[in-house]
Amino acid sequence: MILALSATAIVILVLLWEVMMPRVDEYLDRRRARRAKVTDGLDYDPGRERRAEQRARALLKSCVNAEEWAMYRDLGFIRVWGKAGGDGVEYAYLVYPHKPVVAYLPQTGVLLNEYCVEFPDQTRPYGSARLPDSDDVLAKWMALTGDERRLIANANMHLIGRQVDPKQVRRDLWRLAQWERQRLREERRQGVA
Repeated sequence: MILALSATAIVILVLLWEVMMPRVDEYLDRRRARRAKVTDGLDYDPGRERRAEQRARALLKSCVNAEEWAMYRDLGFIRVWGKAGGDGVEYAYLVYPHKPVVAYLPQTGVLLNEYCVEFPDQTRPYGSARLPDSDDVLAKWMALTGDERRLIANANMHLIGRQVDPKQVRRDLWRLAQWERQRLREERRQGVA
């Protein structure tokens, strides 16, 4: 009885070994590859993306007006006013890093659409495929302020909520309103002083 159980246990162990060995080899290969971290002969610099973002923020600051820069610095997004069409309805966009551009009506807060646009980083092999956050915002801002119709025509348009949470956008609109009130109070205080 003990001999039969021992033989059965040995057979089970051998079968498990045969089944698991390829997976173990694959795991070890992935682990070795991660540890080697070879980047085509280039040394990986963990601070490269941080420095790229710092340069991108400086560039964004130099391109947008003071209010838009303060908005991005404080809130993490920029509002860009749309060019009113023949009907004169005022609309705006919220420009987030690495998210769709969100169109809305400032008078009512009604969310209109998401416009998915992408500006990949073409300077490989350095960095990642994504632009730094501030560069992504700047690219969208430039496209909207330079040729809004073309950007919107080329974007993938979706109803709100496909990629951006409508609740988050409404919170951001509320934060924007609070931010604008605070700035107005500060400007009045400075004007009185």
